[in-house]
Amino acid sequence: MLSIQWERYMQKMIVSVLGKDRPGIIAAVTRILFETDCNIENVSQTILQNEFSGIFIVSIPDHLPDAELHRRLDQALSSMGLHVYEKWIVDTDEGTLRDPGEPFVVTTKGPDRKGLVAAITGILAAHRVNVTNLQAVFKGGDDPNANIMIYEVDIPSNTDQAALRRALRDKPRNSIWIYRFSIS
Repeated sequence: MLSIQWERYMQKMIVSVLGKDRPGIIAAVTRILFETDCNIENVSQTILQNEFSGIFIVSIPDHLPDAELHRRLDQALSSMGLHVYEKWIVDTDEGTLRDPGEPFVVTTKGPDRKGLVAAITGILAAHRVNVTNLQAVFKGGDDPNANIMIYEVDIPSNTDQAALRRALRDKPRNSIWIYRFSIS
């Protein structure tokens, strides 16, 4: 049985990796994190139009200088044409970050238009809704069923959900955009 002394992992860091997709990126990143005694706590990775985007939240052992971790990651990943960025997480007290609210999924279907994501997220932000994940697939053209956006959101408990639904439905009618909205 593997035993980890968690008290050694007091500092957390976000490691972001960006670049042209190819096999072996996650293997290279996780190998370096393993070799430097880092613990991976969360990972989110996706491919956007042949571009790799990976975000790792890692616990850093006290004995590892951040310059050494950057050097090791940069050395291995730059030869693969990748860019790496690190950022320390200062406040890890989740209770002070935000009211988690109730999770919902908001989906939109409609033609692709400039400003579409800005308009929807502007309405959500005005109602203090936090977008926790966004997937947008724009295939172009005017086929309303060809373009779909899926917003995973947390709606605060004190948000007027009826007003939020009205705002999402009414805003497109007052503009050139035509969408179908669904909140579930």
